[in-house]
Amino acid sequence: MSTDTGTGADTEATSSGARSPSSSINLESVRAIAKKDFQDSVRSWLIWVLSFSFFLLLVGITGTLAYFGEDIAAEGATTDMLIMYTSEITRVIIPLIALVLGWKAIAGERETGSIKILLSLPHSRKDVLLGKLIGRSAVLSLSLVVGFALAAVVVAALLGGFDIVDYAGLLVMSIVYGVAYTSIAVSLSSLFRSTTMAGTACFGVFLLFYGVWNALAGAFGQLAQEGVLFFDTVTYTFEINGEEVQGERLQDWVYFVLNLDPGEAYSRGLSLVTDTDAIQFQVELSEQMFGGELPFFLQDWFSFLILLFWVVVPVLIALYRFERVDL
Repeated sequence: MSTDTGTGADTEATSSGARSPSSSINLESVRAIAKKDFQDSVRSWLIWVLSFSFFLLLVGITGTLAYFGEDIAAEGATTDMLIMYTSEITRVIIPLIALVLGWKAIAGERETGSIKILLSLPHSRKDVLLGKLIGRSAVLSLSLVVGFALAAVVVAALLGGFDIVDYAGLLVMSIVYGVAYTSIAVSLSSLFRSTTMAGTACFGVFLLFYGVWNALAGAFGQLAQEGVLFFDTVTYTFEINGEEVQGERLQDWVYFVLNLDPGEAYSRGLSLVTDTDAIQFQVELSEQMFGGELPFFLQDWFSFLILLFWVVVPVLIALYRFERVDL
């Protein structure tokens, strides 16, 4: 897989897709591009389709809990279970939606040639990239807000216990998670003039995090069992029913690598914005593995920073590369 790179200043100056008069960022220009991108999505009913999809997801999980989870409802833990199940599903669904939203953002315009018309206006390449990112992020964010808001009425009516603060926390973290993947998708889209190549790259990212990355824990564990250098295990002690039991975990750096996955950071970061018992219990189990206190790279605030990393870094790389590709 290769990206389209320019061959120097002379090539870019003479190409039919020459760079716009200014390569600096104009906030008004960014806003105009983002607004048009957003309005196009509204006119195509994309926002409402996505909003209805999130609405159905939340209502479906809530209905299942209300029908099959009478014991759970009696214990007043329904919001906890809703957040736990919803986060597991949105961890997969949100990246898919974000990648689909972003993969044609710029590659589609390059493929049809409309990018040259856009850049003939007083827009720089940076304006186009940032405007597309903001527009697509707004589409995903608004659809999440609308879907969650509409579902909140049904959720509150069906569940025996409903915590609006935890529910809002799930929404906020889902938006940040979605923007991270939208940034990855739009950034990749800016590097390819073919939508086929851009789509392949986005699909590759999904496979990386949901295939390769998820398999890393098992692979690292196998290497540790075989005594491979740097993969040896660490022994720790924890309590079960008042009795001390010894367990083994991998080296600290392994957990740092695993937590770089946006999906893992999303799941861990939920403990920052929710007080869900199931999530807090998982945090407590992790703390026991590290002697009672998690290392900084596994704490909830750092997981939030990892998501911000995936928002900022891809677009910074794309801003640099998009200035130099041959349109």
